[in-house]
Amino acid sequence: MRITFNPLVLLVLLLTQSASTQAADLNGAWTVDGSACGTVFTKDNNKLAFKQDADLHAGGLIVQGKRITGTFQKCTVKSLHDDGPNVKVIASCSDGVSISDVAFDVKFSGENNITLSSKEPVPVEMSYIRCSM
Repeated sequence: MRITFNPLVLLVLLLTQSASTQAADLNGAWTVDGSACGTVFTKDNNKLAFKQDADLHAGGLIVQGKRITGTFQKCTVKSLHDDGPNVKVIASCSDGVSISDVAFDVKFSGENNITLSSKEPVPVEMSYIRCSM
């Protein structure tokens, strides 16, 4: 089973974290560019969703409980481990064609900022900002 970096895992992680990482505060819409929130996300009947062509803008994640949704993939957290300043996460993710396990670390840097990092298959690090929706 191949483990690759998947930003959708963030959604699941954010909702299932330990108390020390304040999981309850992490539900919502997250993007790499805070100024693009209005072009990436919409809220209809109190439900967050991606706007059409959201992936052409900044892209992002929607965190709702144990589910992380991106523009192309959906993930469910399988396990997490609080490792000091980081939370190590393994999630099962699907792109509609295949399902794979994804491992990544989440580092919290304030109430509305996180950084996702993965070492495999190549080192990747992405920062996300929560959108006020």
